[in-house]
Amino acid sequence: MDRNEICDGFLDRLTFDPYPFQEEALLSWFDDAFDGLLVTAPTGMGKTLIAEAAIFEALSTGRRMYYTTPLIALTDQKFREFQDLAESWGFPRDAVGLITGNRKVNPDAVVRVVVAEILLNHLLADDEMLGDTSAVVMDEFHYFNEWERGIVWELSLVLLPKTVRLMLLSATVGNATDFVIWLKKEHGRNLRLVQTDERRVPLEFIWEGERLVTELLPGMVSENDADNRSPALVFCFNRNECWDVAERLKGLSLISRETRAKIEEHLEADTFVDGIGPKLKQMLIRGVGVHHAGILPKHKEVIEKLFLKKLVPFVICTETLAAGINLPARAVVITSLMKGPRDDRKLIASSSAHQMFGRAGRPQFDTKGYVCVLAHEDDVKIAKWKIKLEKIDPNSKDPGIMRQRKQLEKKRPTRRKGYAYWAEGQFQTLIKAGPAKLFSRSMIPYQVLIYLLTRSGTVRETREFLSKRFNTPERNEKFQEQLNFMLDNLAAFGYLTRDAESDHVTLSDSVMELLEFRSIDPLYGAFLGKQLKYSSTEEKLQALQSVLPIPPALLRGVRLPHDLEKGPLYTEHLAPALLKKGLAILDEDGQLVKPNDDEYEDFMEDEPRRWPLTLPEMLKLLFDAQLASPEEVTVQSHWVAGGIFETGGDFYKFCRNRDLAKHEGLVLRHLLRLIILAGEFGAFTGGDPEYAEIAARATEVCVRVDRRYTDHFLADQQEAQACSRV
Repeated sequence: MDRNEICDGFLDRLTFDPYPFQEEALLSWFDDAFDGLLVTAPTGMGKTLIAEAAIFEALSTGRRMYYTTPLIALTDQKFREFQDLAESWGFPRDAVGLITGNRKVNPDAVVRVVVAEILLNHLLADDEMLGDTSAVVMDEFHYFNEWERGIVWELSLVLLPKTVRLMLLSATVGNATDFVIWLKKEHGRNLRLVQTDERRVPLEFIWEGERLVTELLPGMVSENDADNRSPALVFCFNRNECWDVAERLKGLSLISRETRAKIEEHLEADTFVDGIGPKLKQMLIRGVGVHHAGILPKHKEVIEKLFLKKLVPFVICTETLAAGINLPARAVVITSLMKGPRDDRKLIASSSAHQMFGRAGRPQFDTKGYVCVLAHEDDVKIAKWKIKLEKIDPNSKDPGIMRQRKQLEKKRPTRRKGYAYWAEGQFQTLIKAGPAKLFSRSMIPYQVLIYLLTRSGTVRETREFLSKRFNTPERNEKFQEQLNFMLDNLAAFGYLTRDAESDHVTLSDSVMELLEFRSIDPLYGAFLGKQLKYSSTEEKLQALQSVLPIPPALLRGVRLPHDLEKGPLYTEHLAPALLKKGLAILDEDGQLVKPNDDEYEDFMEDEPRRWPLTLPEMLKLLFDAQLASPEEVTVQSHWVAGGIFETGGDFYKFCRNRDLAKHEGLVLRHLLRLIILAGEFGAFTGGDPEYAEIAARATEVCVRVDRRYTDHFLADQQEAQACSRV
């Protein structure tokens, strides 16, 4: 069959009429005038149908194609769907294969469903199967915009042979036309743009200026479906505000007795026993869930299930939910349009706003979605006051009415000084602003740079790539500067030498050790690995934790104790080295401090003094001294895992004692990241048993808190590392 016949064959198999934009995209895919498609459309508009046409073509011709997704779970889901689809078309199920990191099913299949990093790895390794590849579909292509992983999609576009047809499927983006023009100009790929802003469920935008959240939410719940506006997601911009809003809803009539009974049936006895669990349980049986990074995964899972079953009408959440899990709602309520510290609050980005807006309206349940933004409570009080005032006749001569008006005027509410407020006009601005724009965001990581240098032996290929990135000329020039910094630092640590007269480089044999580190900056990881061979287990724990940053809400309660016993790394290596290099001095108490450092002055004392340097700070000082150019490495001195281990591994006792019960999820995630990091250091050192001991102790704690999530997280991380390893 030729491509027109394949197109007809696919369309004949459809049991429904496609949307106009789907039909346009399907016909464009089989148009040889283009090298492929960029399709942008809101979630729920059926972009997968267009990908199915490419799969049908590959199966019909026997020419290989890749289907990439950003997530392992999504890859598994699509693999099963496409196997079922192939069988329904009369093709064998094993014509569809799966490749993630450690898992392969039918890896030589015609259709390969893979995590995005797998395709890039095959391109970098010049996989021979790519020579017979006719097409690549990149689902969720807006991940190009991600700070950490966007480079995977960008490099794949650049390295794919020009003979491979492309299909890029994305949520709506604000500069799709510019992207298509850039791709053609810089990389010679001529893609047809097919885009729509139409939603299957249209949105109604509502400015709520006269009701507080406690007055609005109860009225959103109704047994009459035409009046009902639940289930609804209530977005707040920090975790403390989530708890505050949830507490204010206590005692309000949100659900019936029958619904409460159904909720209680889903609450397993041992799930909400410890820590913040009992508090969450009481909220849930009143119809309110709380969902943010500080909530334990086992609690989130129950909250999500109850919300999807339409038993809990409201989930109070942070904006991370909008960019993460799929938890569709009939309505979203946004409690503020300003975000940031109290003294530096700014209007939220339009990209964040549209992610939250997009959660409203469920195609399978709703004919309309509702987006409601609340005015600040001060402005609501002012609006309520004005309504009362307007009801009093200003021309009345009645003494009672005159006295009533005078008393009301004395109670005129006002805005607070120095506080950032928002207004309906800003809401309208965000609505009109549209979705986020695609850009080349971050610099290529060391791992990619090393591989590019290995391929060519020169910097030329990397410089050419950076000069053509999808960003402004000024930003691309900054990428070139960052490249110079990276090369200088690799040279400073002995990983490469550069020819002064050309772009030629020679990599040392030891440069491959940098590839062991995925969780942290590999230069700093390798530096730490070499320093920590002199350390005690406690010193290893201090150093490893310091490179896993935690939010300020946690840091205040878990700072590294200054009375920890000094180990061999501190006394025999770091202290002498820092004193010799002049990077530290001894104070009057014999403690190491930074010379001429006002940062640590304590003005509560009669005499200003400097705090002694912690072990992580000392390591960072020594690392910085060896750099040829600045390296962005964040180090925090804290004692989360150490504090938990000191309680005998009692996770909930530690959180209770440090007032971290509302942040349990963050503490658990920190421990899980520590396990992964300890594994990387263990691999770097060839199996130092002390790293294995740290990982084992942390794993034991995590399993006691949430076994299912711990097993899932560690398996996913192992898969992700296998996917990204070149």
